[in-house]
Amino acid sequence: MSKRNGLFLKLCALALFTSTAASPAFADGLVENVNGITLDNDGKVIRFNAMLVARDGKVTELLTKKDHLPKQLDFRLDGHGATLLPGLIDAHGHVMGLGFQLLTLDLSATNSLAEAQAEIKAYAAKYPERRWIIGRGWNQEKWGLGRFPTAQDLDAAVSDRPVWLERVDGHAGWANSRAMEIAGVNAASKSPPGGRIELAAGKPSGIFVDAASNLVGQFVPVPKPLERDIALGEAQRKLHSLGITTIADMGTSMDDWQSYRRAGDAGWLTLRIIAYAGGIDNMVAIAGPRPSPWLYNDKLRLGGVKLYLDGALGSRGAWLKKPYADAAGQTGLQFLASAEIRNLMVRASMDGFQTAIHAIGDAANAEVISAIEELSETYKGDQRWRIEHVQIVDPADLQKLGKHGIISSMQPVHQTSDRLMAEARLGSERLNGAYAWQSIARAGGKLAFGSDVPVESADPFAGLATAMTREDADGQPFGGWRPEERVTREQALAGFTTGAAYAAFAEGKFGSLTPGHYADFILIDVDPLLASPRELRNAVVKETWVGGRPVYKNAAANAADKKTNGDKR
Repeated sequence: MSKRNGLFLKLCALALFTSTAASPAFADGLVENVNGITLDNDGKVIRFNAMLVARDGKVTELLTKKDHLPKQLDFRLDGHGATLLPGLIDAHGHVMGLGFQLLTLDLSATNSLAEAQAEIKAYAAKYPERRWIIGRGWNQEKWGLGRFPTAQDLDAAVSDRPVWLERVDGHAGWANSRAMEIAGVNAASKSPPGGRIELAAGKPSGIFVDAASNLVGQFVPVPKPLERDIALGEAQRKLHSLGITTIADMGTSMDDWQSYRRAGDAGWLTLRIIAYAGGIDNMVAIAGPRPSPWLYNDKLRLGGVKLYLDGALGSRGAWLKKPYADAAGQTGLQFLASAEIRNLMVRASMDGFQTAIHAIGDAANAEVISAIEELSETYKGDQRWRIEHVQIVDPADLQKLGKHGIISSMQPVHQTSDRLMAEARLGSERLNGAYAWQSIARAGGKLAFGSDVPVESADPFAGLATAMTREDADGQPFGGWRPEERVTREQALAGFTTGAAYAAFAEGKFGSLTPGHYADFILIDVDPLLASPRELRNAVVKETWVGGRPVYKNAAANAADKKTNGDKR
């Protein structure tokens, strides 16, 4: 069977599964025998034991044990005592990035350069027909390498074909000598604006940071539409298995949008995707003069634009007010001048698009905050200006994040992944405003939580546990890193539900299970408001439903329930 035919059959199987799982046209359904938890728009916890779902897939009533259950129903779902939560929302992710991570070489689990080289060599041997070896996930900090890897390191694994691997944060690329030769990169090559070619002995080392990545990346074969559809299917399945029903897709391209539209047209789009175009050009090309309407029963909309102001800490691209502690003279990369970022924000706001601006370093965050303060004098409506990541903030700027309706869209797991690296990059005295969730909340700021998948795992339960403890999966550091910035369990849950929905102007549609919202819900085996951090990290998603219809069932977990309780459905 050819590779293309294999992909086609896989896509057909995906469409068949989705249409089969989502086909019942339910009217007046009941989900009962559950430990139901949701938040209202004020953050108040509502507990219930059963939920009525209408024909349109929306919640009509939440019931407790004191209420009489209706008899005339089209379906009943026995939750067998499981905890029922609103479908979780990832406020910042990259759908197609996850899909392609699942289909290409993934180095995110490697713990050393040698381990990565072995993975690369084995992958190349497994796929001898592939003209390029592509993938992502390497992290020299995790490897304890003390430097960036080089083309020579990559040549030791594969030298006969070009290799191009993105760093875990997507802000740097690693090429072997063959890839640089194809791209025409040599000692005469110059770093482009907003990018940096790492050098060794005066020559390109094989590492290309931010805008410099395009010097090689432009030569990598472009995925075909069918391959994109397969990647979308893989991403959708993975996210549903983790309890995610909605994701804000940050940096949507026209090719991405067309994949989402094909899935919607064919009837197998079950993931709700809130798209933020990758730059003004994509915004205009995709949506035209104004944000798109909600499509496919509120499963797809492009309502905003993603702009980049700086790079990432790991590649020393985050824009800082003072030089890096571990790289004298370097302050990172400023992608847009002050006038440019303001002009782009105005361009989007004039046509009603929401802006989401990537800012990691303290200089970048200060610049965005300043721009918002200025533009708020003209654009006085409900803009919900979004700042993505908000990782390093000058303490003097923290209070400003509570003004002008700013949304701080943050990823809790970045704090545990980046902790040691951030200390090395900045020094402890410059970390008082780092990953400052509680300080932002106390200042009146709005928090929305996500994962930045595929930079991190999309697992929202790891995000919930981290937000509550500021400890990693091993419980380190004991008591939490800068524990004063922990949030409550309720705040953490809001960040992945009501807060994430509000951040995308979707609070009236999903994020809560109060009447009138879509019945997007999950059944899990722990209560997030009572479970220990370890129990929460090990939570098992039994079922995921979108709009009152099942989109994922954990066969093993459901088989155990049937054996214990009998099948009452």
